Amino acid sequence: MEEESEEEPKLKYERLSNGVTEILQKDAASCMTVHDKFLALGTHYGKVYLLDVQGNITQKFDVSPVKINQISLDESGEHMGVCSEDGKVQVFGLYSGEEFHETFDCPIKIIAVHPHFVRSSCKQFVTGGKKLLLFERSWMSRWKSSVLHEGEGNIRSVKWRGHLIAWANNMGVKIFDITSKQRITNVPRDDISLRPDMYPCSLCWKDSVTLIIGWGTSVKICSVKERHASEMRDLPSRYVEIVSQFETEFYISGLAPLCDQLVVLSYVKEVSEKTEREYCARPRLDIIQPLSETCEEISSDALTVRGFQENECRDYHLEYSEGESLFYIVSPRDVVVAKERDQDDHIDWLLEKKKYEEALMAAEISQKNIKRHKILDIGLAYINHLVEKGEYDIAARKCQKILGKNAALWEYEVYKFKEIGQLKAISPYLPRGDPVLKPLIYEMILHEFLESDYEGFATLIREWPGDLYNNSVIVQAVRDHLKRDSQNRTLLKTLAELYTYDKNYGNALEIYLTLRHKDVFQLIHKHNLFSSIKDKIVLLMDFDSEKAVDMLLDNEDKISIKKVVEELEDRPELQHVYLHKLFKRDHHKGQRYHEKQISLYAEYDRPNLLPFLRDSTHCPLEKALEICQQRNFVEETVYLLSRMGNSRSALKMIMEELHDVDKAIEFAKEQDDGELWEDLILYSIDKPPFITGLLNNIGTHVDPILLIHRIKEGMEIPNLRDSLVKILQDYNLQILLREGCKKILVADSLSLLKKMHRTQMKGVLVDEENICESCLSPILPSDAAKPFSVLVFHCRHMFHKECLPGPSTNSPAQFCGICSAKHRGPGSAILEMKK
Repeated sequence: MEEESEEEPKLKYERLSNGVTEILQKDAASCMTVHDKFLALGTHYGKVYLLDVQGNITQKFDVSPVKINQISLDESGEHMGVCSEDGKVQVFGLYSGEEFHETFDCPIKIIAVHPHFVRSSCKQFVTGGKKLLLFERSWMSRWKSSVLHEGEGNIRSVKWRGHLIAWANNMGVKIFDITSKQRITNVPRDDISLRPDMYPCSLCWKDSVTLIIGWGTSVKICSVKERHASEMRDLPSRYVEIVSQFETEFYISGLAPLCDQLVVLSYVKEVSEKTEREYCARPRLDIIQPLSETCEEISSDALTVRGFQENECRDYHLEYSEGESLFYIVSPRDVVVAKERDQDDHIDWLLEKKKYEEALMAAEISQKNIKRHKILDIGLAYINHLVEKGEYDIAARKCQKILGKNAALWEYEVYKFKEIGQLKAISPYLPRGDPVLKPLIYEMILHEFLESDYEGFATLIREWPGDLYNNSVIVQAVRDHLKRDSQNRTLLKTLAELYTYDKNYGNALEIYLTLRHKDVFQLIHKHNLFSSIKDKIVLLMDFDSEKAVDMLLDNEDKISIKKVVEELEDRPELQHVYLHKLFKRDHHKGQRYHEKQISLYAEYDRPNLLPFLRDSTHCPLEKALEICQQRNFVEETVYLLSRMGNSRSALKMIMEELHDVDKAIEFAKEQDDGELWEDLILYSIDKPPFITGLLNNIGTHVDPILLIHRIKEGMEIPNLRDSLVKILQDYNLQILLREGCKKILVADSLSLLKKMHRTQMKGVLVDEENICESCLSPILPSDAAKPFSVLVFHCRHMFHKECLPGPSTNSPAQFCGICSAKHRGPGSAILEMKK
């Protein structure tokens, strides 16, 4: 019933079938009204049928032998009013015996019962033929009628809402206030050229104060407003304002509100291109957004109703159920129900348009509201769609989200990808924890990579936990491939990883060492493989001697120093690296190898030989001297000679072998031996450059006169004047330093003397807590009246005068015996107290 469009329709349609189909096969629909609980259908043969919302007949009334013009229900759905073409009017209770009958001498086109007819105070209804009559039941239960309007042709449409009645005649639309008994407006008809019986007016109350009028191609939205008291005068208390007015493309057959939009049923005429004659086309149901002077079309659907080719504008009616947003398109041979599309319908449309991503998203957002769709089914359809399009990677990625933890579905999809040769596409997204698939699934993918992509295979082995698949099966497969390509580093490394997963660390370590792989040390540490590397120390050292030595030294308790040295016996250069680092860590741990290290340093690392000789206290000096002399290592020989006490030979070697006067002077300074200085002077006396060096440096250690007296007359000495000036300057500097030191000592002595004097001049507190250092009794007598004599020293020791020993008891100038005994220096008496 809908035109094919890229825009999603707003409504969905279905025919009202069951009993309605049966009725319309023999009769034709003339009118219909809708209640939330049921439907009432009038026919051309004067029948009124009550139907449920599925179209099943629940009651039938034979009202008239001719066409039923209109049916009206009150809001409770308990009372119904019917009028027919032969002038009959009936108002009766569906569930009570209450009834009104009247036959007029002209066709009655419309009837409307009071919305609250069920109340005793609201027993009112209106009918319309040539005039509009209001019927009211009096307190005597009698019905009386009054004319509300006449003289402007037949009344063709009426709608009652609250206290307002709106009706249309040939001239326009009127609104009547039933409370004030006043007509409050007249909205004239725009296009008077249209026959009002062929193109009737459509009325619809949006709410209790908003009336929508559709007539011909014109739509007007009217708002009923209260008039201000100051404007009343003789005018009605209410007035009507047209808030929106616009034209439509086709003739209006019915109107209904949809939130702030309008649903419009249009009668369409088109011109045939072949015959150029006008014909009746399919009616349209449009949703429009009213604006002040125009409208915006939201959706438009052409409806294929039965017999549309013979229908006129007046044959179509649009009824609606406010509670459920249901719209009924009524035509003589068909009744079509339009509903707002729900989320299931939205998903249907998206799937039909192959917009699977949007459909999946919509289902996830509204999963509590959808009834006909399942997120999983939509997801599976989406995956199939992507596979059909050849977008295998996207399809595989979507599997993670769609399949979730459903292991059976995962396995089904994997086999499907295998059938199309795309196992590689799904491999990165396979679950690895919750859930876990059958090992065969993982093995199948690993075999696929092993046949065509070693790098991809290695990546999966690294990323997948080893318990996902049968490790021994994969190991055997890798070994079979290595038979064809034994040097393939990728496969070897992967095999090592597989061995590690299988806790076959020995084989893994062997491969890592062969490959010289950086992870070998991590593997050893992580799995404590030190027992496995005792015979592989050379391989480790060849791979990375720095890391290997650090590891061996950090784990001496697992691989002894002795074992390492033995393993490296045939590789002395590696042996030296190990022992050198051991010596750097601890000078004593490898003392048994210090003799061996002398040769190793001499052969492979001479710059560190002299520091080794200086720091080692365990190497045999004679052996070291022999090696250094054999290799003519002068500096090392000099050091060894001096350490062995042969300083004169060491100095001689410096002068004869190195010819370095500065070094010789430095050596003499270190030894601080007068005989060495004498030897140095004797050796240098006939060598002017040496004399210059001595003159420049000897001043502070040896009297320069000794050297100057020995210089032969006439010998040319380079820079002699500068050297003599330097000697004099050094001498003056020494004199100045001595005088400066003397002044400082004198000043310090005077300062300390003054400080001591000030200290000794201070008083000393003597109270009952002090004791005599000799007899240990309180220094002050308990009886203050008794005479006493106390001696207090500057060291704060106190004595009773009679307790002090010594020949001169009358003289207070004594020294503290305690401080004198402890060699602290004598403490002189500072105070004698008598009483």
